[in-house]
Amino acid sequence: MGTILQQSVLKGRQTDGIKEKDLLHKLFKETTANYSSQLAVYYEDDNGDEHTFTYDQLNQLTNAMARCLREWEKPENASQTLVAVCMKPSHQLPVILLAIVKAGMAYLPLDPEFPMSRVKHVLQEARPFMVLIEEEADSSIYENAITVTYDQLLDRSRDESKDDLELQGDPEQLAIVLYTSGSTGVPKGVLLPHATVLNRLRWQWRELPYATNETHCVFKTSLTFVDSVSEIWGPLLQGRTLVVIPKHTTKNPERFVHELDKHKIQRLVLVPSLLHSMLMYLSLRDKNNVLGSLKLWVCSGETLPVSLAEQFFATFRDGDKILANFYGSTEIMGDVTYHLLTNRNQLQMAEKVPIGKPLDNCIVYIANKDMRLVPQGDVGELIVAGRNLAAGYIRDNDSRKFLVNPHAIDPEYSKIYRTGDYARISKGVVIYEGRVDSQIKVRGHRVDLTEVEKAVSKAPDVNEVVVLCYKPGELSQTLIAFVTTTNGSTCPEKIETFLQATIPLYMMPRIIIVDNIPLLTNGKTDRQALLKRYESSDINREEDSCVDVDYASVPGKDLKKAMVLFPTVASVIGRGGRANVTLDANFYELGGNSLNSIYTVTKLRDQGYEIGITEFITAKNMAEVLDRMRISTEDTSQEVKLNEEEHRYEMLNDSHKQDVIEIITESFYNKADLEQLLMPDISKDDYRLMMDLLWEPLVEKNLSFVVKSARDGRTIGVGLNFDLWDEPEVILDSKLTIVFEFLEYLEAPIRERKLPKGKGQIIHNFMMTTSDDLNAAENVILMREMEEFCLQLAKRKEYAGIFTTNTSPLTQQLGMDVFGYETMLTYQVNKYMAPDGTKPFGKALDSQVAICSLKMIN
Repeated sequence: MGTILQQSVLKGRQTDGIKEKDLLHKLFKETTANYSSQLAVYYEDDNGDEHTFTYDQLNQLTNAMARCLREWEKPENASQTLVAVCMKPSHQLPVILLAIVKAGMAYLPLDPEFPMSRVKHVLQEARPFMVLIEEEADSSIYENAITVTYDQLLDRSRDESKDDLELQGDPEQLAIVLYTSGSTGVPKGVLLPHATVLNRLRWQWRELPYATNETHCVFKTSLTFVDSVSEIWGPLLQGRTLVVIPKHTTKNPERFVHELDKHKIQRLVLVPSLLHSMLMYLSLRDKNNVLGSLKLWVCSGETLPVSLAEQFFATFRDGDKILANFYGSTEIMGDVTYHLLTNRNQLQMAEKVPIGKPLDNCIVYIANKDMRLVPQGDVGELIVAGRNLAAGYIRDNDSRKFLVNPHAIDPEYSKIYRTGDYARISKGVVIYEGRVDSQIKVRGHRVDLTEVEKAVSKAPDVNEVVVLCYKPGELSQTLIAFVTTTNGSTCPEKIETFLQATIPLYMMPRIIIVDNIPLLTNGKTDRQALLKRYESSDINREEDSCVDVDYASVPGKDLKKAMVLFPTVASVIGRGGRANVTLDANFYELGGNSLNSIYTVTKLRDQGYEIGITEFITAKNMAEVLDRMRISTEDTSQEVKLNEEEHRYEMLNDSHKQDVIEIITESFYNKADLEQLLMPDISKDDYRLMMDLLWEPLVEKNLSFVVKSARDGRTIGVGLNFDLWDEPEVILDSKLTIVFEFLEYLEAPIRERKLPKGKGQIIHNFMMTTSDDLNAAENVILMREMEEFCLQLAKRKEYAGIFTTNTSPLTQQLGMDVFGYETMLTYQVNKYMAPDGTKPFGKALDSQVAICSLKMIN
């Protein structure tokens, strides 16, 4: 039983099974009987003229139109039950949609602003027998389909009976076909039966019911977007007035807010970017009594940032508001999980807003690539089963997404949908961890493009940002950040300078400033348009380096390698480079350092060339680097050898005490990342006292070592280790206690839950440093050797692995890029709250992290 509870599965509330009357038009008939004289549809056109239908009027009109549609002669090779709708939002649109479903048919939305190629693709694949178009539209583009305007259908249906149609229907029959945005490739038509739509609506009516005084609801989402389904049918099947809002009004915050206030709208569905725009508008005007009626704000379609949620509650301090975070996609009826926020306190210490728990009659699983469930807390792909699933894709496109459920025997959950999203379950709710296709590998690191976006968005004067990967997985793969700025007040160089201090180099994107971020009709970013803009520009040429490169004097045999090496060095060093990259240039004289030397070597490896870090660091100039570069083999691991001619390794003994204390004190006092945040409350004496207390057990356990220069006998490096399960208890009377408490806070859960138990299993490498006398190149070489010595020591002592926590970017990069440590935890240090309730590292940059890592020994 315990094992089942630990698996990543969440199940929504179970309700009664599908019934015969689970058809949209049958429920509308019941609604009309109860609300016949009430207003069903309201629309105000650009001239200020109002267009309305009562429920009884709407029912009679759509009955006649439905009869007309059923009698229409269908062309050969066309779908007999599919009607495309390419009309702008107005009072006519709900009439058309209701008439189509009453006729026992399904509607397929097309946007009048769709590119011609997309329209043709949809028509050729779906083959609707009719397209309903605007009066002024060009009918020739719809080729083989019948084109009809609203007025033509209205005229033709005048002589039809207005009585209710008594059609027998199946809840599993098709109601809607929605084509996905196509942002990652060819659009696919998603098949939504009546039962699927109604499962989503019935959950909404139960969980978030309309208030007794909630008489008006808005329809403002593009018909091609899945959120339009609940916006239209939710109110119409519950006797509310559907207020149709045109697109240009939605884009005008002042007018949009006015319309919401005018109709006393109590709920609104919007993407986070629209929420952001509305909050910005409200911040510029008197907020008293503005949107006082609007109680429920539903965010969907994009990730809801914590910062935006906090801004929401800061804007409506005294309001009785609910901010809902919905998650889903067209294939799972728009929404399959939800999370409700009622106050700002729910966001305390939160790094992400949860996407919550499943809707009624739905199950979510978190699975690995083999479709096995992962333990709760682990990240995996989010898989969905239940009544919210679509029937599949039209023409059975991409059937790999809809599969037989290996985790259930209940026929209600016999099919699953693979969302392509990463997620995890924590404390009974789902946490979204990004798209599978937004997770890319950069030099062995998994990089989430949304995390890069977050970092870029914090740069001064950045307005909007979208980060994409050009040619992911290929040698020419490039991270690109498309940025809009405030009044053109910044440039790529300033943003890159800011990022160099906030994110690791392997996450650094190329910055491209654009006038605007193109959007699809559903309000989401048009990623393909951005990538095509980059591809067709001159920006993606290697010659556009941060500093100039000069291939003069490069021998012909080395030119191919130089055309990889020189631009790589130029891009790594950046615009702060001190000279051009030439054959005679020295990496460090150009502006290289310990950290970006490792980055350069691993970036060369990504492009098919191998060179050892020591080989690279010790090269006098680019000519020597070229000589040492080799075409990579499949095995890119680099053998590390201890340089016994230069360095002598000794196990720690009492003769080393003074040297070790001096190196530890000077190194950590002057350079340690955490301790620098506690200055001036830490002194050098604090380190000396700490080492005095630790000295005897360090020598006794015989797991620590020093490195001496073979030339002059100086101690130049120290590695301090304990057995993870045999560490002494040390009581410090200084602010260093804060550092040790923080490390214990990170390490204890990993030690207890994820590491082998018992002495002799895991070495804990808790301090490793080098002498301040070493230059950047010598420092990298020695740190690398010391890591290797530590691994050899663990093997000799027959340990299974080494555990360490690194707060230095250099040791973090060495651990991940060179020695292949597995990251167990990455923790943003300024989030840490000490036992006394303070944040001792609160002044740290968001990019400053501690990484707990493990290296298992084969």
